[in-house]
Amino acid sequence: MSSSGVGKDGVYGARPGSEALIGQGLDDRGGGRPRRRGRRRRKGEQLMVPEAEFTSYYGRPVIKAPRWKPLDIAGYFFLGGLAGAGSVLAAGAQATGRPFMARAMKISSLVAITGSTAALIHDLGRPERFYNMLRVVRPTSPMNMGSWLLSAYAPAAGAAAFLDVTGTLPRVGRTATAGAALLGPAVAAYTAVLATNTAVPAWHDGYREMPFVFTGSATAAAAGMALIASPVAENGPAVSAAVFGAVLEAGAVKLMEHRLGMVAEPYRQGGAGRLMRLAEGMAIAGAAGAALFGRRNRAAAAVSGAALLAASACTRFGIFHAGIASANDPKYTVLPQKERLRN
Repeated sequence: MSSSGVGKDGVYGARPGSEALIGQGLDDRGGGRPRRRGRRRRKGEQLMVPEAEFTSYYGRPVIKAPRWKPLDIAGYFFLGGLAGAGSVLAAGAQATGRPFMARAMKISSLVAITGSTAALIHDLGRPERFYNMLRVVRPTSPMNMGSWLLSAYAPAAGAAAFLDVTGTLPRVGRTATAGAALLGPAVAAYTAVLATNTAVPAWHDGYREMPFVFTGSATAAAAGMALIASPVAENGPAVSAAVFGAVLEAGAVKLMEHRLGMVAEPYRQGGAGRLMRLAEGMAIAGAAGAALFGRRNRAAAAVSGAALLAASACTRFGIFHAGIASANDPKYTVLPQKERLRN
């Protein structure tokens, strides 16, 4: 029987080495030496317990998917890109003596930016929410910066179109056209920054390539609109823009999918995969048709332009649905994080 105990003067009768070692373990051979944790396995040694497979709590998503409406936000992406790239094409057409194309692209940009802003406000739910974003300037917020960008671009695009149609104040009209063209690339690309600034894996992980995807898609859409609305004699810049936009978009999408690895699966599967494949096929057909017939045949040019517009819309809707699918499946959130920790 042990004669140790605790009295008024402390512990008495304790045997040496019998104290508990808090936070330390002993190796398998005893001796009181702490076991080293995280020790690497020796060569040829096998794990007795297999690595755990990925599971989540009742299969629930780890992050909350955005509650954006597909028609509103994907439409907002598409129409904003069409407007921004269209203003650049309008300024180029005006500078090179192509008045019909310049006027058509100014009008289409005004209509597109109006529809894009309306789609954004509709998704916000109440118009005053858009106004409230203009009460502050927050450079770290893509949504806030985008609201200011739209507020600066839309009046310039509107003035350029109105003054061109009415034929009044030509000097002011040229200034407005130049201003819209300067802001156009940012309008076409900033929605990619807006999407990749979220926690949605298929969007966030593609932050390097997504601006190029959106810019190429916007350029192809603007070229398609120009091919539809312009006479054949003025189609030269539109044909070049169609080929450039289609190649840029396709290349950026392939690079993004290759770099994302498993996170790129939503871009190839389900409804999003079908939309992305349809977009690729129509973009190639539209660019080829524009290059072959855009300067010679009015009907063929219009059909090629329609294919490019449809391809751009499918790209935006495909990217939207791929992002929502990746947010709803927890493996696209957890497994890449575990892989980064291993490396």
